[in-house]
Amino acid sequence: HRRQHTRETRLSEFNRTEIKAMLGSYTKVLFVRDPFHRLIASFLQGMGINPSFSSFVQEVLDTGIHNGSTAWKPLVSLCWPCLIHYDYVVMFGFLRQELAHLLHRAGLPAGSLFPELTDTQVQWTYRWLSEQMFSELSAQQKQQLSHFYRWDLAAFPFSSSFLSD
Repeated sequence: HRRQHTRETRLSEFNRTEIKAMLGSYTKVLFVRDPFHRLIASFLQGMGINPSFSSFVQEVLDTGIHNGSTAWKPLVSLCWPCLIHYDYVVMFGFLRQELAHLLHRAGLPAGSLFPELTDTQVQWTYRWLSEQMFSELSAQQKQQLSHFYRWDLAAFPFSSSFLSD
């Protein structure tokens, strides 16, 4: 399609026929991550802006879904998984295994993926961080976050997320 390779064009800028043609011609991969882990990463990347994780979470909740940063907005509001048929959904924490499969399917070598960091280390680190950060939140904030990310939690298998309860 002639407009496919334009610079930073959003899908919403195309008409339905163009969207259907483009989506049908690509392999669509969606990378997903536990929403609580995304919040932790956003907080850690912006250290110094908010004095505590709890105040950062309150700012996220006060800002809301529509005015928020893509770093912590619910994934379903960014990627439309109910409207776009993704060929692959890759879960953060299983990147080595899933990317190896994708590269194999694409006929590319998968031997040099993430040699210095294993998925187990990533999962352990985020489990520990989640426990620490979650304990800083009030019961009300925990409930509000679970509600804020309810559609992500319903759409993707984040069964071990602290927000799933």
